[in-house]
Amino acid sequence: MLSLEEISDRLEIQKLLIDYSEAIDRRCFDELDAVFVPDAYIDYRATGGVDGSYPQIKTWLAEVLPTYFDVTSHMLGLPSLHIAGDRATGRTFCFNPMVLKGEKPAVMQVGVWYEDEFVRTPEGWRMSRRVEAKCFDKVL
Repeated sequence: MLSLEEISDRLEIQKLLIDYSEAIDRRCFDELDAVFVPDAYIDYRATGGVDGSYPQIKTWLAEVLPTYFDVTSHMLGLPSLHIAGDRATGRTFCFNPMVLKGEKPAVMQVGVWYEDEFVRTPEGWRMSRRVEAKCFDKVL
């Protein structure tokens, strides 16, 4: 049986996953500051992106997403979480259709696994590492 602390930890981590998706889809990139630790490592190379530290990736997202996509939408599966004290790992499926800009808009459908690491901070749980593993992508 899960303890109340573990239930709370799981819900807080799930909220981080939702907050990440909402910030990206609404293009409110400053909200990501409450999702990641300042020195988090992020790797989007599996889907044609870049990798680097959180500040670099935040800047990249703010430049690339509005330039190439009219709309993005993240639909998350339930995360598989493993919590050990003040650290946790998680694996979450994400279906991410994105509308490409252009004279004849197309929809790029991407399926990825988010492989994440989390750390408890004085401000609560934060993501310290996010790596995408691609399942599929297709432009329609």
